Amino acid sequence: MIRWRWGTVVAPRTSWHGSVEVEVALEARRPDDPERVRALAYPALVGTPRVGDRVLLNVNALALGLGTGGYALIVAVPDRLPDDVDAPGHVVKARYTPLQAVVLAADEEASPLRRALTDNADISGMPVVIADLHSALPAILAGVHADRPSARVAYVMTDGGALPAWFSRTVDALRPLLAGTVTTGQAFGGDLESTNVHSGLLAARHGLGADLAIVTQGPGNLGTGTSWGFSGVAAGEAVNAVAALGGRPVAAPRISGADPRPRHRGVSHHSLTAFGRVALAPADLVVPSDLEADLALVVHEQLRPLCPPHRIVTPVAEDLEPALLALPVRLSTMGRRYEEDRAYFLAAAAAGRAAAASLRSGLGEGGVGD
Repeated sequence: MIRWRWGTVVAPRTSWHGSVEVEVALEARRPDDPERVRALAYPALVGTPRVGDRVLLNVNALALGLGTGGYALIVAVPDRLPDDVDAPGHVVKARYTPLQAVVLAADEEASPLRRALTDNADISGMPVVIADLHSALPAILAGVHADRPSARVAYVMTDGGALPAWFSRTVDALRPLLAGTVTTGQAFGGDLESTNVHSGLLAARHGLGADLAIVTQGPGNLGTGTSWGFSGVAAGEAVNAVAALGGRPVAAPRISGADPRPRHRGVSHHSLTAFGRVALAPADLVVPSDLEADLALVVHEQLRPLCPPHRIVTPVAEDLEPALLALPVRLSTMGRRYEEDRAYFLAAAAAGRAAAASLRSGLGEGGVGD
């Protein structure tokens, strides 16, 4: 199940919040092993590797040729272990794996937010945009801030993709634009930790003071090409969670006119299943009013059977292009850049705009203890 390798750090490469990338010379075990690899370390878990350190690696992602996660992962720097950290947390993430990590969850007894989260059982009508892919996050945020630049937006990251939030360079680049990140379930590394999506939404609202939240998985969507075998099924459950907590679910269907796979053309079958069969509570399904005509016809035909319980909302999107291009990240989904799949990013941005339109006139109302 794991391809283990030993290696030696030979050069630094780059770093971002929570992650360090280095170049490692491998001790080959097979003839097809590369001489050198990019390796990623999470210093909070394994310490910071230095040139000359011998490291233990998991090379599964390299062997599979994964695009999103094509790194060797540093499991340990065995000759220079980090010091023990006596933290107050008692919640274990990545439970019963060799790298299970102990964190302080926002709602556990030792948390300074415990009182705020137990005193508030709902999210007070907060709009929440729910998307399938991590790549929608920056576009949704751009759509929100294009119309409501002062809105406090929190990212609630589910555990269907990457578990460490530190893996995402997108989240790192968006940090100045976000009120914070909450990692839920088995995901970890956010500004706040939570045990599930429900407590994560409460933490976003009453811990980070969010006016609006975005829920989507981390990088590395899993899909098997079958009707139900994909991690984005959780988007439908997120709709139910938002509704159960008294929020306003705004669904961002995965729309594309450029995906070469028929099952993802128009509205992806992932969105049709998550929002059409898993989501039991009504949500706003956002479709830009200015989609290219042929694509719009297909999209509306696909979404019409989902209404009711949902309703289709059609904001303008084309004028959001400057906001998308001004983002501090390069937009990319499934290897396609903005200019190659404009409909996908404009649709996500339109969902952000639709959610922003439902905000109350006074922003900053979601503070601690609200």
